[in-house]
Amino acid sequence: MGTDRSAELDTEPEGATFCARHPKVETYLRCGRCDTPICPRCLVQTPVGARCRDCANLRTLPTFDVSPVYFARGQAAALGSGIVVGLIWAFLIPPFFGLFAIIFIGLGLGWAVSESVSLATNRKRGLGLQVSAVMGVMLAFLVHEFLSPADFAVGFNLIAAGIGAFFAASRLKIG
Repeated sequence: MGTDRSAELDTEPEGATFCARHPKVETYLRCGRCDTPICPRCLVQTPVGARCRDCANLRTLPTFDVSPVYFARGQAAALGSGIVVGLIWAFLIPPFFGLFAIIFIGLGLGWAVSESVSLATNRKRGLGLQVSAVMGVMLAFLVHEFLSPADFAVGFNLIAAGIGAFFAASRLKIG
């Protein structure tokens, strides 16, 4: 009464085919969704198996997808915060000569400008936003140097601006 299941269990691999994107490359791989022949160069490993590039639906994360509107908002925020932070630095923070004071002023500059850029762009990140934030910190430095009554601490202020630029860029980097 038993049925012969040997035909069902016989799973020999299908013969070699050629990749759909690279016609000279022989392959045994196929997309797990559309069954298109793919080579190891075309293969995209997904949580549900190997897929071709079309079926894998590769997209950038929304956090790193900075549209021109968000980029313009980030530049405007960097410009505005650079001017405001420069004014605060020039008139409210007395000149210090200690290393720790320079570090904390620099960290404060970088945090204020990068936070304003981040808030204006809905917490997006990217190289363009990093450049905008660094330019905002440099604008704060220029405003401070133009308006500051103490002209003898330019080197220390430049160090603080460099620390601020580094901190601002690192807060908005990808990954």
